[in-house]
Amino acid sequence: MTTIAVIDNGICNLRSVTKALEAVGAEPRVVRTPAEVAASGASGLVLPGVGALRDCVASLRATRLDATVRDWIAADRAFLGVCLGMQALFDHSEEADTAGLGIFPGQVVRFRRPPEFKIPHMGWNTVRFTQANSPLAAGLAPEGEAFYFVHSYYCVPADPALVLAECDYGGPFCAAIARGRCFATQFHPEKSQAKGLQVYRNFAAVAARA
Repeated sequence: MTTIAVIDNGICNLRSVTKALEAVGAEPRVVRTPAEVAASGASGLVLPGVGALRDCVASLRATRLDATVRDWIAADRAFLGVCLGMQALFDHSEEADTAGLGIFPGQVVRFRRPPEFKIPHMGWNTVRFTQANSPLAAGLAPEGEAFYFVHSYYCVPADPALVLAECDYGGPFCAAIARGRCFATQFHPEKSQAKGLQVYRNFAAVAARA
């Protein structure tokens, strides 16, 4: 059974994420400090988050888990960011003029759409995988799968090669990223039924192989 550490930053849906990991045969360990990450013996690390990015980043910095996340990704260990956990990886967000962790160059910007497109973007939408051979997309149709979103801001990576998947909401936007064993999704796999569980299953498999 693969152990996956799940960061509790105080503003995340821990129960949904841990239950999803359990459902795919992984062993989730909730962690709140760098020492707990080290003691967990985990081969994968998940950073979930809902709400305001400023609070998410502030929590990571207060607990020094920001350095843990940077070091983990730099070492090419299996990492999965979810929603705010994806946005936190970039340089800066327009949301409350928030500085991110700066792991990847890029910005997080607010949707600017015609009035018929409600903000936040909430509900099911089709995600098209642009890196069809990515291990996170195994068993998923590259031409499109439906996942659940709740967000008003989206990531704009400086390097287009970082984009793993795209979604369309009045125009295309980045729905997931991947580099090495680092993955992140703007959508919530834990709220996306069978296809979302496949994402967690694929991530647990990447962690197990590592």
